[in-house]
Amino acid sequence: MRTSSIPCRMIAIALAVILTSSAWPALAGPELPNPGTVSMSRQEQEKLGLEAMSEVYKQMPVLPDSSSITRYVQHLGNKLAEQIPQPYTWPYQFHVIAQKDINAFALPGGPVFINVGTIAAAQNEAQLAGVMSHEMSHVYMQHSAKQATSTKTKFAEILGAAGGMLGGSVLGDLTRGVIQFGAGTLLLRYSREDEAQADAVGAVIMYKAGYNPVELANFFEILTKQGGGPPQFLSDHPNPGNRTAAIEKEVRNWPAKDYRGDTQAFQSERQEAISTKAYSAQEISDGAKSGRWARENLKNGVVPESAKLSVAESAAAATITSVNFDQVKPSGKFSRFEHGGFSMSYPSNWMTSAGENSATIAPPAGASQDAIAYGVIVGTAQDQNAGSLDQVAQDLVQKFEQSNPGMRQSGDIRRVHAHGADARSVDLLSNSPVEENGKPLPEHDRLVLRSGPGGAYLYVIFIAPERDFRALQPTYETMLDSLQVP
Repeated sequence: MRTSSIPCRMIAIALAVILTSSAWPALAGPELPNPGTVSMSRQEQEKLGLEAMSEVYKQMPVLPDSSSITRYVQHLGNKLAEQIPQPYTWPYQFHVIAQKDINAFALPGGPVFINVGTIAAAQNEAQLAGVMSHEMSHVYMQHSAKQATSTKTKFAEILGAAGGMLGGSVLGDLTRGVIQFGAGTLLLRYSREDEAQADAVGAVIMYKAGYNPVELANFFEILTKQGGGPPQFLSDHPNPGNRTAAIEKEVRNWPAKDYRGDTQAFQSERQEAISTKAYSAQEISDGAKSGRWARENLKNGVVPESAKLSVAESAAAATITSVNFDQVKPSGKFSRFEHGGFSMSYPSNWMTSAGENSATIAPPAGASQDAIAYGVIVGTAQDQNAGSLDQVAQDLVQKFEQSNPGMRQSGDIRRVHAHGADARSVDLLSNSPVEENGKPLPEHDRLVLRSGPGGAYLYVIFIAPERDFRALQPTYETMLDSLQVP
C-alpha cells in the first residue's frame, strides 16, 4: 500500500505561516504613560500658565510669530504635539526668545519658549525636536502642578517664583513670597526625577514623530562638552544621571524604524538664528528693569490679547530710568511701619507696600512695578540646609546671584547688630534701573540678615545706585537700627 505525503511546497508555506504568526510576535512600539491626576484642574493650570506667560512678555524679548524662525518652531512643535493622545494633550503654543543662552522652558497648560541660542546650538532637527519634546513632557506629566500640590504652595507663590526667575530683577524675585532653599523654583527648576521622566516621555514623543530619541542625549552631550560654565539649560534642568545610557536603554527594545533625516528647513533657520540679534542674560535683566521688553513686545505686536493689559501696565510703570537723588531724598522725619513679624522706622516722605511675606519701602520716584532703584526690601527666608547664620547668608547671596544675572558679592560677610540682635551683612554689586547716556549705572545693594519670626530668617536689602549709596547710608543705618522682631 502506498503512503501519501504532503508536497514540499505545502510544507514551506505552512512553515512560513508559523514563523509569521503569534508564535513570533512583533515588538510593540512605545506608548506614552498615563500622566496621573493632580488636585489642580486643567483650567487652573492653563490659567496659571497664561498669567506666567504675561511675565515673559514683560521681561524678555520675544520674536514675533511672523518671523521665519518662530513659524518653523511652531510647525515642528505642532508635529510633535500630534503624537499625544487627545485626552491627554494640552493647548501647546511655541514661541522664540531672542536670548543667546542655550535654554528652553515650558509653563503649565502648554506655553513653550525656546531661546534663539538653543536653535543655533542644535546640530540637526532631531536635536531641536528632542529639546522641545522634553519641555512638552513637563507639561504632559503636569510636573509644576504636582510640585505645587505636594508642597501646598499657593498659585500666587508659584507665579511669583516664575516672575523672579524670568525677570532676573531684584524686585521680581524678592517681593513675591518666601524663598525656600532646597525646594527649587517651582516652575523652572525641576527635580532630577522630573528630568529623568521628561527625558523618557520626550523620547516616546520623538520616536512617534519619526526622530531618533538618542539625539536628545546627543544634544546634552554637546552642551556638557562646551567650554566655560555650564549652559543655563543644564542649570535649570538638573542632570538625572547618564542621559545617553538611560535613553539608549529606554529605546533598546523598541521596533527599528527609519528615522527622519535632517532637513534643509532646519539648517536654514539655524543659520537665521545664528545671525539674529540676540541678547545676553545681563542685557535682558537690564532691559526688564527699565521696561524695555514690555514696550518693544507691545510695539512689535508680539503680546497676545490676553496679556496686553498687564504688559502695558508694566511698560507704563517702568519710569525710573532717569530719576536723580533730589527726587528721592529722604526727609528728616520718620514714620513707623509694622508688617507681619517685624517693624521698622522709615522716612515719612517714602511709601510702603506689603505682600504676604515681604515688604517694600521706597520713595515714589525710586520704584516701579518691576524694579527698585532706591529703597529697601524686607522679607523672610527659610533655609532647609541652614547650619549657621553665616551659612544662611551665603546661601541667600548665592540665590540672589543665580536669579539676577550680573549680580556679584563684594567683600566678605560681616558680623553686625540690628537693634541689638546678632546679624550678618554683605555688599552686592549689580546694575541699576537708572541709566546715564543709555547705560545702567552701577548699583550697590547691602544685604543684612538676622533671625526672624517662627524660626525663619529676616533679610533687609538697602538699594541705591553706587553714586548715591553713601548719601543714603545714614538713613539706611537709622532704619536698620530701628528694626524690631517681636
